[in-house]
Amino acid sequence: MTQDLYRLIYLSRNTIPGSNENIHQEIEQILAVSRQRNAASQITGALMFNRECFAQVLEGAHDDIQATFERIQCDPRHADVVVLDFEPVEARRFSHWSMGYIGYDTLASKEFTQIQQATGFDVKQFSGERIYDLLHAHLYAAEKAGSGLGKIA
Repeated sequence: MTQDLYRLIYLSRNTIPGSNENIHQEIEQILAVSRQRNAASQITGALMFNRECFAQVLEGAHDDIQATFERIQCDPRHADVVVLDFEPVEARRFSHWSMGYIGYDTLASKEFTQIQQATGFDVKQFSGERIYDLLHAHLYAAEKAGSGLGKIA
């Protein structure tokens, strides 16, 4: 096991104000900046968003993940940040993505409804493992389907 490779999984409450258009623009900005910073820091992972909360998996070196997570905690678009898991791992499972994304605006409504029904997007219903499995499964399924969602980004 590589001692320097870690995985962090967290949840936070969305505080982005405004219309759906404004929220969508903010999410696009988050993704663009995250993809650039994460690639530079060799961090991989994925973000899930449903208007009410963010759920994210980050993989990388311990210090790089801590620096990234510190920025997230200080970002006014996140509130009530809860770490669900932070541990050393043997290998990356999100190595294709500097920041994959699953959200209400990217999935077919049927897929997103299935995720919502399975979890209710209730923070109390999510475990780190559940978030990890949902993100991994849906990103790889999207990649296989050629939806563009699973592209290396």
